[in-house]
Amino acid sequence: MKKINVENAVGRSLCHDITEMKDGFKGAAFKRGHIIREEDIPHLLDIGKRTIFVWEADAGEIHEDDCARRMAAMAPVEGAHYTEPSEGKVLLFADRRGMFRVNRELLRKIDSIGDITICTLPDHYPVEVGARLASMRIVPLVTKEEQIIAAERLCAEEKLLDLLPYQNKKLGVVITGSEVYTGRIKDKFEPVVRAKMKQYPCEIVGVTICDDDLDMIVGAAKKHLENGADFLIFTGGMSVDPDDLTPTAVRQLGADIVTHGVPSQPGNMTLVAYLGDIPVLGVPGAAISLPTTIFDVLLPQIFAGQKITKEELTGLADGGLCQMCKVCHWPNCTFGRY
Repeated sequence: MKKINVENAVGRSLCHDITEMKDGFKGAAFKRGHIIREEDIPHLLDIGKRTIFVWEADAGEIHEDDCARRMAAMAPVEGAHYTEPSEGKVLLFADRRGMFRVNRELLRKIDSIGDITICTLPDHYPVEVGARLASMRIVPLVTKEEQIIAAERLCAEEKLLDLLPYQNKKLGVVITGSEVYTGRIKDKFEPVVRAKMKQYPCEIVGVTICDDDLDMIVGAAKKHLENGADFLIFTGGMSVDPDDLTPTAVRQLGADIVTHGVPSQPGNMTLVAYLGDIPVLGVPGAAISLPTTIFDVLLPQIFAGQKITKEELTGLADGGLCQMCKVCHWPNCTFGRY
């Protein structure tokens, strides 16, 4: 690029956007490619631009807008779209609901390449249509093309970003507890689970209330499976008391338990298991009384069709403590970050 005084710039073409901040507005006062006119000079001086840059072709250097386009092209995301470059950056927006995934290790490698900056929402983040997912740009107005080529090579080997759509699930619910089964207290879990399932493409094939009887609990789960359930939720009997039978019932059903207990509060006693590819959750009582627990954190991953691993659940510890805000802002908070 060549720097010249604005007074000598009439008739020259800008090689970069010029940003203005005034009265709450922040945006491009002059766009790249704008031909400077005599009447533009006072405006440029008012926003502190005594000089402008014009392009001088130099093999091996690449403009910020072209960098942004190439970064977008190297990280395509089905179900989302990139904007055209503005002020040197492109933005990625969601076109569908789902769980946003970020290859964190790859992102760190790319952001370690000289002038490149890519920032995103967190990994495992549930998003709605229209959510802003990522922003990409270089820091200077131009950079060496070799930096973009290096990033492109990395993305050719691994996927950087993904937006996983929620899959249809058929849910069977087993509620345990003699106090509920005998009618001594009214069940409060079914309304909670029905309300939460409305957020996802879910059909509830059955809800069964069981006594503290192992055969009854296992039989109820098997009946839901026979009716087509491909997702099971148990509640009640989740503590470590000898008469709490839910973990035993899950094992007897034939499921492999990933964990009983997670480093997260509320929801410490959550159970995660799989019967083949069918996810099985044991949900403790906190889900009834609190607006957000680890139950809510795990649902997006289950509906996105991704298996939950012990390693991921262990990773919940850092951020696993809910701040119990008076007004719940989840997922826009620290809780449940993988």
